[in-house]
Amino acid sequence: MSVKVEKKTDSYLKDTIQKLLERSRESGSVFWRDIAIRLSSSRKNYATVNLGKLQRITSDDDIIVIPGYLLSSGVFNKKIKVSAFKISEKALKKLNDAGSEFVNLVDLASENPKGTNIKIIR
Repeated sequence: MSVKVEKKTDSYLKDTIQKLLERSRESGSVFWRDIAIRLSSSRKNYATVNLGKLQRITSDDDIIVIPGYLLSSGVFNKKIKVSAFKISEKALKKLNDAGSEFVNLVDLASENPKGTNIKIIR
């Protein structure tokens, strides 16, 4: 099964999907291929997660991947590492104020090519 990216018009999205697929092939891990497949689907299927939800369901030092968007609604004060396709400016500010770290998907895939100890939030 191949991942179809040619219908996407956003060059950043195309590049992200291609790099995640490359990382998956290099490491032999299906984790990054799964994220790439989720991003290559329709935008209406993307995850849209608020910081309030992350506050409820995560613990300190968790590594979280959101195959979609991270938004700022809610209170947040945990120290975690978060990666998402896109993040709002307010959410990024709240993450930084809480001492958390935001990393883009390709950089996280480079840091952790096997995708171990990472939670996918939908």
